[in-house]
Amino acid sequence: MKLHFAAAPKVAAAADHLLVIAPAACFGPRSGLATVLRRHLGADDVALVMRLGAEATPGLLGGTATSLRKNGKQRLTVAALADKTSRHASPARAEAIRRVVNSAGLAGSGDRGVLLVLEHADHVLPAISHVARALPTFSRKSKAKAEGTLHVACLHQKGGPLAPDAAAITLVTRAREAAAFVDTPPTELDPATFAAAAKRLLRGQRAVKVTELVGDTLRQKGLGGLHAVGRCARSAPRLVIATLPGKGKGPHVALVGKGITYDTGGLHLKARGQMETMKSDMGGAAAVLGAFLALAGDPPRGRLSLLLCLAENAIGPDAYKPDDILTLHSGKTVEIDNTDAEGRLVLADGCSYAARVLGADIVLDAATLTGAQGVATGDLHAAVIANDAAVEQALVEAGRATGDLCWPLPFAPEFYRSEFASPVADMRNSVKNRSNAQVSCAAEFIHWHLDGTKVLWGHVDLAYPAFRSDRGTGFGVLLLAAAVRQLVASAS
Repeated sequence: MKLHFAAAPKVAAAADHLLVIAPAACFGPRSGLATVLRRHLGADDVALVMRLGAEATPGLLGGTATSLRKNGKQRLTVAALADKTSRHASPARAEAIRRVVNSAGLAGSGDRGVLLVLEHADHVLPAISHVARALPTFSRKSKAKAEGTLHVACLHQKGGPLAPDAAAITLVTRAREAAAFVDTPPTELDPATFAAAAKRLLRGQRAVKVTELVGDTLRQKGLGGLHAVGRCARSAPRLVIATLPGKGKGPHVALVGKGITYDTGGLHLKARGQMETMKSDMGGAAAVLGAFLALAGDPPRGRLSLLLCLAENAIGPDAYKPDDILTLHSGKTVEIDNTDAEGRLVLADGCSYAARVLGADIVLDAATLTGAQGVATGDLHAAVIANDAAVEQALVEAGRATGDLCWPLPFAPEFYRSEFASPVADMRNSVKNRSNAQVSCAAEFIHWHLDGTKVLWGHVDLAYPAFRSDRGTGFGVLLLAAAVRQLVASAS
């Protein structure tokens, strides 16, 4: 569906199907919501909203009640959300909003409307982004429903519209683009086509400079991990680099994304049932691309860089092999004991390049890196590992503020590097003990390749939040953009 962010709630209220979303307490007799709604809805509709809201059972993640309006043609659905949230959830109840929008049946032709009744102005961004998340754009259905328009309006529960600003709308747009990238079939989105699409978007941004290292040039530049992982695919591996000078003095922040456009597992071929959905293995690259594009519209102080590590982990005569020893950009050698642990190889190269060649002060990487992330932090919280407490805190706070939730896991090189011990190289690329903090270990592999630099580093493993119910979500775009702004502000 097309999204239209309406400044006036009356625009959403005139839709064929209107969904009103508010905390359950708003539907109580003393809330004052009825008085607020009378400025935007007719008396009959206000009475119906209040009745349906009282009937809906909010539970922990929202409940709905629905009815035809008085004219018998338009539909009104009301969603009551839980009045309290846990301290590890979004105060804006972002996931509950996504769920009630998803269940309300708004997709289709015609005009639909969502009226969000919010407690605070800073809830607007997470609320509208999760409305959008419930309505992904990508489809290849042969009998797709005619495209409709969803008018989204926000209202403070004590009165007055809360119009999303241009920055919020841009972030939502970029997150929807990222979700569509993740949903695109892998034959349609190989490293070359992903790079071409990214470059088209990047070159539309003022002052952004784009370069690309492709194929054997990667090996010549010392990017042995990225080159090895993608060298046997029909579409050559590549590193897409974009830079933006920023508006003034500040830190140089680099965003690095894992862009494995399809992951067969390499010669350690994935089994049936495990390879399906691996089109999503470029979710980290999609997230950092979206965040960079959103930030480029209103650049923070300092310099901003983007590195997309793009490859297809394919099989063929030239595939990298178990027992191979690779030299990565850091100069460290890696004995391959698992060709399906390829993401850390490409990210190690990208992060090292960001620190050593581009001179970044802060490096944030994002990746669908481990299945263990879902075990450790679940479907909705990405895992964060950082070598600096301020970076970790910025990511956690950005997650709660935007609804792209995350939670920190241990950073302890002294505990985890021994898992990668090799008799013939500096390290192996997979752990000995898969029960020993796998997510932290995988992150530590990347961090190890930053040895000797003074870079502040944060890693976001978003394997599960980036791809849920077989759909891309655009997770990470809002998280990373907000974290960058917070880190730049605190350093200025």
